[in-house]
Amino acid sequence: MYDIIIVGAGVVGSMIARTLSKYNLRILVLEKENDVAAGTSGANSAILHSGYDPLPNTLKAKLNVIGNSLYDDICKELDIEIIRNGSLTIARNDEEERILDELLLRAKKNGVDAIIIDKDKVLELEPNITKNVKSALYAKRAGIINPFELCVGLMENAIENKVEFLLNSEVINIVKKDNYYVYTNKNEYITKAVINCAGLYADDINNMVCENKINIKPRRGEYLVLDHFDDNFIKHVIFTVPSSKGKGVLLTPTTAYNYLIGPSSNFVDSKDDVSTSKDVLENVKEKANMIIDNIPYKHIIKQFSGNRAVSDKDDFIIEESQPGFINVAGIQSPGLVAAPAIAVEVENMIKKSFKLELRKDYSPYRKQVIRFNRLSKVDQQKLIDENKQYGNIVCRCEVVTEAEIRDSIRRSCGAKSVRGVKIRTRAGFGRCQGGFCQSRVIKILAEELNIDVSLVDYDKLNSPVMKKLGK
Repeated sequence: MYDIIIVGAGVVGSMIARTLSKYNLRILVLEKENDVAAGTSGANSAILHSGYDPLPNTLKAKLNVIGNSLYDDICKELDIEIIRNGSLTIARNDEEERILDELLLRAKKNGVDAIIIDKDKVLELEPNITKNVKSALYAKRAGIINPFELCVGLMENAIENKVEFLLNSEVINIVKKDNYYVYTNKNEYITKAVINCAGLYADDINNMVCENKINIKPRRGEYLVLDHFDDNFIKHVIFTVPSSKGKGVLLTPTTAYNYLIGPSSNFVDSKDDVSTSKDVLENVKEKANMIIDNIPYKHIIKQFSGNRAVSDKDDFIIEESQPGFINVAGIQSPGLVAAPAIAVEVENMIKKSFKLELRKDYSPYRKQVIRFNRLSKVDQQKLIDENKQYGNIVCRCEVVTEAEIRDSIRRSCGAKSVRGVKIRTRAGFGRCQGGFCQSRVIKILAEELNIDVSLVDYDKLNSPVMKKLGK
């Protein structure tokens, strides 16, 4: 018998698991995929929005601003990379300047520190921005984060605080009796409460057990990734003015010092379809060219897409839909930045149903992550002297060592696939996209997991990269 079962290990499910792990509760997290951050949480813009965009008096607005304020402490406790680089929302004509005025008023209502700056100041901050810019809304509290590392760190800390975590466990039915009976493709579990954080599939989970049905539609965003060719290309998150389809195409640096361009915004039929389209990405380029002059597309190293969970309600759905069943659904942008505040909302709901006692041995910290490529030559040499595996560079593009890869597999929420190593260490995220290092990563995974190399998955369960040849 569990006190709480959380369905889904994206950023929201992982954040809620970590938040509730400080109490004496028996908690189980069920994830249908082979790792955390396998859906929308692993395919987004990685931006901590300031909160000027959501309509005032919505959950999006309230939880965006609160969530943004909570991230510094969370990242410090979990050793997560965060950069408060600020955002610029640019206007290129009189109509867009009128929209900036509206956004400034909205920012004030939402409690966001933002100002409008003139063309000269914009160009001083971002020399490569289009010379057609007239002004911009500058929000200093916006930032960027590594969403993969965030999800891993949250779940790792939750596990260390006694949360149970099961992968490849798809919920296929939920039945309400005296308690909730949760059936997966593998087993049956009994729990007093269910928290539905299933992202794109939150409607499926809700509709198994609740009379009030919800509907989630997938909206795809496609992106281009540029290599880290120049640390001074852009410094801030740069937006165009938003529309009914979202915040529009943006350009942003990442915590790994490369650059994202996108996303598109188109509703699609399949929640699982994360393909990309040449025509859509060409349109993304056209819009990006209106933001930055002379974008060096020759440095593109990857394209990807992610689907957002859009509900019938144009706001987050965070409610106890029936006793013991909490929906956390329709979490599209700004869901990443709102996640800590969403977790607090859910925590307050749980407090109404459970007599909560703090765990005496709870710790909000996780073991430090060694990032070899961020260290000085002196510190790198010290590590190599202590452990020779730090002297073995496996991924040359991102300068990732054998020791880092082995550590990423051995941790409590350790990598179990090539993608798992990739999102934890960045091995394979660089210019060659794993062309040099992937075979070596597979070899290390096989050794650490004590399996044959032909059984090492790329991502999902049973997605091997290598195949045994017959005699």
